Amino acid sequence: QVQLVESGGGLVQAGGSLRLSCGASGSIFSRNAMGWYRQAPGKQREFVAGISSTGGTSYADSVKGRFTISRDNTKNTVYLQMNSLKPEDTAVYYCRSWGLGSENDYWGQGTQVTVSS
Repeated sequence: QVQLVESGGGLVQAGGSLRLSCGASGSIFSRNAMGWYRQAPGKQREFVAGISSTGGTSYADSVKGRFTISRDNTKNTVYLQMNSLKPEDTAVYYCRSWGLGSENDYWGQGTQVTVSS
């Protein structure tokens, strides 16, 4: 069982930066891929960034060059550094951990990010 707790959300002006953190409990953290998703009001949840257990990364086109995902397996934590934020980045951001097996798929409770223009 894995529990994920996000932190670091808040209100920021356009052009500003925030760093989200997601702490995970459980021994399988280092073996699982980790990712960040977001959901804006009235929209479907969408992929933002992901990082594999070996450190490979992927990003949505909308955040490439502005967001950076990283992980620290010694702290069971994944980060999302968000720079040059835009109002359209406003959403609830969710952390996800997944790996082998259909039951090995966990989500955090989400953290609100609001970017004012």
